[in-house]
Amino acid sequence: MNFNIRGENIEVTSAILEYVEKKVSKLDRHLIKKHDTSAHVNLRINPDKTSKIEVTIVQPQLVLRAEETNLDLYAAIDLILDKLERQIRKNKTKVNRKFRDRVGYCATFTTDMEENEKEDQLEIVRVKQFDLKPMDSEEAILQMDLIGHSFYVFTDAYSNQTNVVYKRKDGRYGLIEAK
Repeated sequence: MNFNIRGENIEVTSAILEYVEKKVSKLDRHLIKKHDTSAHVNLRINPDKTSKIEVTIVQPQLVLRAEETNLDLYAAIDLILDKLERQIRKNKTKVNRKFRDRVGYCATFTTDMEENEKEDQLEIVRVKQFDLKPMDSEEAILQMDLIGHSFYVFTDAYSNQTNVVYKRKDGRYGLIEAK
C-alpha cells in the first residue's frame, strides 16, 4: 500500500507515521492484491484541540473514505479503522450478493451472516421526480437553503451538465460536477 500522509497544524512524527501505516496496512488483506492501492491520510489538530483524521483508500472501482474526530489522535486512528472495515464488509456483501443472484447460487448461511446481510441491505423507501431547472451554482445554493435540504441537484446553465451542490459539515458549500 502506498501512503500519502499529511498533517495540518501538527508535525507528523515518525511515531505517528508508523502507527498510521501499521493500522491502515491491516486493511490491505481485504483489498484486491493485483492493483496498486493508495491511502491518503490527512491528520489535523482543530482549534478546539480535537484531532481529526481523514482516510481515503483508492483502488479501481472502489473508493473507501472515512473521517473521525476525537480528543486523542491515536483513538481517532483506531476508530477510523473500524469505519473502514465496516465499509469493506458492506462492499463485499454487496458484491457476493450480486454474484449469487447472477449465478443462481443458493447456500445455507449462519444466523450471523443473515443478520449482517439484513443490516447491510440498501432499501429505497421513497422516489421523487422533478424537472431540473437550468441555473448557476449560486442560485442552486439559494434554492437548497430555501427548501432546507443538505444538497440540491440542478442543470448548470453554462455547461448544461447535471451538478449537485451540498452543505459541508463545516457550514460551507461544495459542488459536484458531472464529467
